[in-house]
Amino acid sequence: MTNANVMRIWYVPVEVLTLKRWLIPAFIINILLLTIDVLREDNNNLILGILGCIVLFGLRSNLPEMFQRKRRDISLILSALIVGIGTLRLISLEFSIFNLWMQSWLIIPGILSLIWLSSKPVSVWTGRELSTSAIEYGLKRNYELKSNFSKIASHIILIHFVIVTVFPLVWIFDIAISPGNALGGEIGDSFSGEHFSKILSGDSFWVWMTNSLIVSLGTCLLGLTIAIPAGYAFSRYKFSGRDVSMFAFLLVQMFPGIIILVPYFLVMKTLGLLNSHLGLILAYCVTALPLCVWMLKGFFDTVPRELEEAAMLDGCNQFQVFTKVVLPLSLPAIAVTALFSFLAAWNEFLLALTFNTSNDMYTLPVGLASLISSTGQAWGDFAAASILVSLPVALLFLFFQKFLIEGLSAGGVKG
Repeated sequence: MTNANVMRIWYVPVEVLTLKRWLIPAFIINILLLTIDVLREDNNNLILGILGCIVLFGLRSNLPEMFQRKRRDISLILSALIVGIGTLRLISLEFSIFNLWMQSWLIIPGILSLIWLSSKPVSVWTGRELSTSAIEYGLKRNYELKSNFSKIASHIILIHFVIVTVFPLVWIFDIAISPGNALGGEIGDSFSGEHFSKILSGDSFWVWMTNSLIVSLGTCLLGLTIAIPAGYAFSRYKFSGRDVSMFAFLLVQMFPGIIILVPYFLVMKTLGLLNSHLGLILAYCVTALPLCVWMLKGFFDTVPRELEEAAMLDGCNQFQVFTKVVLPLSLPAIAVTALFSFLAAWNEFLLALTFNTSNDMYTLPVGLASLISSTGQAWGDFAAASILVSLPVALLFLFFQKFLIEGLSAGGVKG
């Protein structure tokens, strides 16, 4: 077989190759979107949606091959039918951004299929035998356009992830700046700062904030004080019960925290630690300690032992080796562990609700939950307080991001 024949067999226009890949996720997403019609109990649109999925699957199965003009024409008809079904569904629904987005997963693939399958490269490829120079030009064109199509597809996927991530935040912010405490209404239809003023001018929010800071910082400091030497010991020393202890740490993480709620409560009551910061700090440290130890042990394992041996040859004792060699190299792991410990205590709700019965000892999660009761729902105040609570966490992530980069750069080991 000559090179020209091989090229004719393997050459497929980039439009057809792209449709073969893109129509599969479009079909899967349309299948998933049928659940929206089921939840809405919209039988007419459900039937149209099922028909659209069937036609979309038929289009993917019927994409043309070389010298198959008839299949190309059938694919064009199916593409037009997909666009019609999507448009009909869109017209029958109340106009909204969400409904427009839903139907775009039918309309846009149909329009792209119409444009690409009727393009000159596909028409020529399905209509007649191509010369060697034409195939070479087509392969060069595929190489140039394929990267552009891949970038477009990647950006579309990333934009969807961004929208899914950002939309709840936008919704919460809109509720926080809207007058009243209703959850409905259009986004951005009205603005008011009454909820933020009410939260910031009240005493309860600052009491909850102070309690959360005390408990979270205490948990972080006490947890690191215990987890750092424990992780180093498990990494460097062989002692009786070492493997059993590490397995026990893993085993503890397999059980939900709620099963230890009653024993915790009885212990705290016996020790007189209910409605106290110390009780929550001890409870959170015990809960987060196994994972912190495992994280630090894994990083200590990557620190070369030769560095410690060289430091001991220079006259350092074991404590100096640990503080002057191992800890500086372990700053990234310690930063991640500290962040995990802080956030675990900052966001925890169940233990704080159980151990604290006084409003003066509420942490932020419990305090926010008290805004939504069976007798009244202050959704606007709740949304405003939620935004204020999330700001320290966001700032903490920004701070630790820079810190982690600096720690990695300073702790690099050159061979």
